[in-house]
Amino acid sequence: MENLITWFEIPAMDFSRAVSFYKAILGLEIKETEVLGTKMGFFPTDGKNVSGAIVQGEDYKPSPDGVITYLNGGNDLQNVLDKVNKSSGKVIVPKTQISPEMGYFGMFIDTEGNKMAVHSIG
Repeated sequence: MENLITWFEIPAMDFSRAVSFYKAILGLEIKETEVLGTKMGFFPTDGKNVSGAIVQGEDYKPSPDGVITYLNGGNDLQNVLDKVNKSSGKVIVPKTQISPEMGYFGMFIDTEGNKMAVHSIG
């Protein structure tokens, strides 16, 4: 088993708003489509690493109380956190060192009300 996690989905109430938020804070393209009545915005993937999507559908409810997904913050997650408030999200844990070996994390509430996190070594 290479990765315990193989896929994640971030629930959205307002799909366009959520896609715009994640594009802005992560600086990447998100491919939008609809699958079996569910709107999906796919994060880029090389097909070998874990990826996921923003989803809007009947069975998807945003929540700050569920599983927390940690996104890759690149070389310095502060770059992502700096964009969160500007993009209508809210930083709830600033860049915080876990340990010198494990790097840093930060947490935020996205535009849909989901609690999310970012991680980086620097």
